[in-house]
Parts: sequence; structure tokens; C-alpha cells
Amino acid sequence: MSKRTLGNSGIAVEPLALGGNVFGWSADEATSFAVLDAFVGEGLTFIDTADTYSGWVPGNQGGESETIIGKWLKRRGKRNDVVIGTKVAKWSRRKGLSAANIAAAADESLQRLGIDCIDVYYAHEDDPSVPLEETLDAFARLIEAGKVRTIGASNYGAERLAAALDVSRKNGLPRYEVLQPEYNLVSREGYEAALEPLARREEIGVVPYYALASGFLTGKYRSEADLGKSAARGGAVRKFLNPRGLRVLAALDDVAARHRATPAQVALAWLIARPGISAPIASATSASQVKEIASGTRLALSVEDIQALDQS
Repeated sequence: MSKRTLGNSGIAVEPLALGGNVFGWSADEATSFAVLDAFVGEGLTFIDTADTYSGWVPGNQGGESETIIGKWLKRRGKRNDVVIGTKVAKWSRRKGLSAANIAAAADESLQRLGIDCIDVYYAHEDDPSVPLEETLDAFARLIEAGKVRTIGASNYGAERLAAALDVSRKNGLPRYEVLQPEYNLVSREGYEAALEPLARREEIGVVPYYALASGFLTGKYRSEADLGKSAARGGAVRKFLNPRGLRVLAALDDVAARHRATPAQVALAWLIARPGISAPIASATSASQVKEIASGTRLALSVEDIQALDQS
């Protein structure tokens, strides 16, 4: 499986990342361990999490996903075999991108993960209340201290990302080498209109989240009656149950039938084939789901397949 370098960071990953948002939510510790085992068993290495995961679950506080991954790393001895990405800024206990908050949040994430260095540390969302110089200087200090290898921006608009890149250039500060936007077959305009040309021009690695649109692109949800199939995901996919969403599913079905694949595999293969995309993020709650999404990295779509999906 060929690897792709994340921007100019020198960090190379296979073209699929495992979403850790489900750990401590729809996947308990034992299930999470099984998913992680299956993921590395498929020859994949890029694991994505955040300090705030999965604080939205009743009884959780946040930090659960990092803690589970940390326990797995220790028990399996896999630290040197994986690339770990985590985030700061959205968790209510560590909100924002001030220098003090970034420093404290990084130390806490390192402790939960049980590691010495975060491979990719993301600003989870923009914080306009803090000067970009302060935020990027705080990240620079973490890199200098050996606590972070490279940095990324999640949920940034094109204007603010461009401004951050300019600040990095002018001040000799580390730049965001990775962009994490929402992007998939049914959520396209937000990335393609302005972020995509900027990321490609600047040679920034792109690691899109919601690669399967909260499960909608698996084909599992095709009507209102299907929303009850998942208490965790049903509500999030309702917005895609419209004529356009159903056209996308029909196109996925057609391409999947030609390749004897599943809609999820085709949706991931479409993202992987998109120029500039490094590694879409997909979550899984079972080893069988991991096997399915991993197969998407080996699915080669034809020009005709991609055109059909683009036009759906």
C-alpha cells in the first residue's frame, strides 16, 4: 500500500485514517481494542482522535478516546508502529488556542495517550480571539520541546488558513502542514470551493473527516424508517435524506455493483482518488467494519466511475 506524505512534514501515512471519535462512545474499551487491532492488522497506521472525544456521552467528561488509545498502545507495544493525531481547542475544559491552553492541553493529551510525542497536533477549530502569532508560537514551542512533530488545522476556513500560513512565513514559525475539513460525496462545496485550491497550491496534506457522512454513504440509511438503526448516527444523517443524497447513493450502488464492492468502499476510494487528499478518516465499531473500509484503499476506480460519482 503506497504511503502519502502529510504536507512537508516528512510524515508518511497510508491513505486511510481511523477515527477515534467512537472510542468510549459507540465502542467500549474492549471493542475499541478489537478495532485498533484489526486496523493495524490491515497494514494501516494513522489514528485520529481529540481531547474532547467522547465527552458528549452521558457520564463521560472528555479524554476517553485518548485514554483508550493510550491503554491499547501500552498493552500492544505499538507506539512505534502508528501515527497519532490529536487536537486542542474544542473541549470545554481546554477551550481555545491561547498559548497557555495549548501547552497545558498538549501535556494532558500526552499523559492520556501515554506517549512522549504527538505526531500531528491539530487546532481543532479556529479561535479568532487569539492572535495567530500566539497560537503558532505555542505550537512552535511544543515542536522545539519534542512534544509534537507537526501541526494541522481542523475546521478552518480558507481565509483564516491563508492568514495563518502567511503569519508562519513572515515570522519563521511552523506552518499548518495538514488540513482536516469536512469532505465527502454529499458535503463537497465547503472544501472544493476555496480550501481545495489553497491546500493544493500550498501542498498541504488533506485528511477529511466524515468521509462516510456519519454512515450515510454506507447505504445503511435510505429512508426515515432507517434512522432508528443507529442511536448514535441516525440523527446526523437525516439531512442527507433528500433527492441529491439519494442520487449519490444510486451512483454508489451502480459503481459498487461493477466492482463487487460496497458503497462505503466506493465512497472512500473516490476520496482517495481525489488529487490532494492524503487520508480520509473513517470510524468503525467492529473488526468486520475495519476490514470493509480497509478494502476501500485497494479499490481502483476508473475515470468513468469517478465521473459518474462527481455528477451524482
